Amino acid sequence: MVKQKTIKGEISLVGVGLHTGKEVKMTFKPAPVNNGYTFVRVDLEGAPVIEADANYVVNTQRGTNLEKLGVKIQTSEHVLAAFVGCDLDNVIVELDESEPPIMDGSSKFFVEAIEKVGIEEQDAARNVYVVKEIISFTDEATGSEILVMPSDEYQVTAMVDFGTKVLGTQNATLKHMNDFKEEIADSRTFSFLHELETLLDEGLIKGGDLNNAIVYVDKEISEKTMNNLKKAFGKDSISVKPNGILDNLTLHYPNEAARHKLLDVIGDLALIGTRIQGKVIANKPGHFVNTQFAKKMAKIIKIEQRNQIPVYDLNQEPLMDIHKIMSMLPHRPPFLLVDKIFELSGTHVVGLKNVTMNEPFFVGHFPDAPVMPGVLIIEAMAQTGGILVLSTVPDPENYLTFFMKIDNVKFKHKVLPGDTLFFKCDLISPIRRGICHMQANAYANGKLVAEAELMAQIAKKQ
Repeated sequence: MVKQKTIKGEISLVGVGLHTGKEVKMTFKPAPVNNGYTFVRVDLEGAPVIEADANYVVNTQRGTNLEKLGVKIQTSEHVLAAFVGCDLDNVIVELDESEPPIMDGSSKFFVEAIEKVGIEEQDAARNVYVVKEIISFTDEATGSEILVMPSDEYQVTAMVDFGTKVLGTQNATLKHMNDFKEEIADSRTFSFLHELETLLDEGLIKGGDLNNAIVYVDKEISEKTMNNLKKAFGKDSISVKPNGILDNLTLHYPNEAARHKLLDVIGDLALIGTRIQGKVIANKPGHFVNTQFAKKMAKIIKIEQRNQIPVYDLNQEPLMDIHKIMSMLPHRPPFLLVDKIFELSGTHVVGLKNVTMNEPFFVGHFPDAPVMPGVLIIEAMAQTGGILVLSTVPDPENYLTFFMKIDNVKFKHKVLPGDTLFFKCDLISPIRRGICHMQANAYANGKLVAEAELMAQIAKKQ
C-alpha cells in the first residue's frame, strides 16, 4: 500500500505572473489527507478555495486557467507538474494574486522549494486508478490526440510537430516519475516570434523577459518588431542565435520544447484528481486537448468508482450486532431492516441485511414471485445511514430519524429470498444541525442493486 504524501512545512516563493506582470507571493502549505491540490486566494475576502479540478477549467489560451464562483487561478500547470513530479498528493497553495510566479518558465524552482522543506507520508492510502484499456481523446480541429494505455507505472510521452524549420518534430519520454526533477523539471516554456507579437499586442506576457521564456524566431524580424521587443524586455539590443533562439538563452536540451510540453501534460493531467497508473502518449499536446482528456478521465474514474463493488468478509466480527443496533435505532421488527454494522466512521457506514423467505413483505410482494420491494431497500439504506447520523449524539436512544428528501433513485437488479444485502452510505457533505446528506448504495451477489441520494434529520423525541 502506497501512502499519501504532503510537505513537512510551509515555504514561500515571490515572483511575477507571466501574463499579469504582477508581483505575487505563493506559499506551499501541508494539507490533510484526501485534500488533493487546492489553491487559496488570500488576497480576496473569505480566502476562497479553488480545487485543482478539470471541471473548473475555463480557458486554455497560453496556460491552464481555473475559475470557481468567479474566482480565478491562471497558469496552474507548472506548479501542479511539480507536485506530481515530487510524488505529492496533498498541498495547499496560497496566492495573493491570480497567477503563480513564472520564475524561469519551468517547474525547477517549485521542485527545489518542495525539496527544501521535505516530504512526509500520511496515514492514508493513495487512491490510484489502474488503466485497464486504452482511453483516448482527439481534438478534430487541430489533430491533437492524447491517450493512455495499461502500464506498470505512470509514464508520459510527448510528440510535437511545429511545422517550422527552426523547430520541427521533437519527442520526449519520462519512463519513471521519480526522474522528473533530473529530466523534465527545468524545461522552460517557449513561444514563437509570431505568437509573441500577438501576445504583446494583446497586453499579455507582462511578466515575460528573456530569462523565463524561450523565443524561437520563425520569421524575419522587422525593425518595428525589434523595437517593440527591446521595449517589452527592457533590452538595449536583441539578437538571434544561430540555432534560431532570440537573444542569449542557451537550451538545456536539444528537445527542451518537447520536454516542456511533457511537463505541461503532467500538470494538466493532475486536474484528473486521481493518480493514474498507465502510459500516456500525447501527439501534438496542448492545454485544450490535455484538459479535455483530463475531464474525460475524471468522469470515467468517477463512474467506475461509483460502480465498484466493495467486498466484505461475512465471517468477520461485526462492529454492531442486532442488539447494539436496536440500542441505537428506534425501529423494531418487522420494520427493522439492518442486521449488522461492519464499518462506521465519521463519514461512512457499512451495514448488512440477510433477506430470507420469512420476510413478511414476501406474503404479498409477490405470492408466486417473491421480490423485495424497492422502497424497503431504500428504507434499509436509510436505517443504515441512521446509524451514521445517530452516532454523532451522546444519547441516540432519545432521537428519531426522519426523511427529508430522496433523489436520483435507481433500481438495477432484483433482490430475492436468500440474498445478502450490503449497504454503504457515504456523506456528501458534513452533518450540520442533525441533517445528514449521503450517497447510499446497496449491493447483492456482486452487483449494485440500488442507489440513491438520501437526506434525513434527527430530532429529539417529544
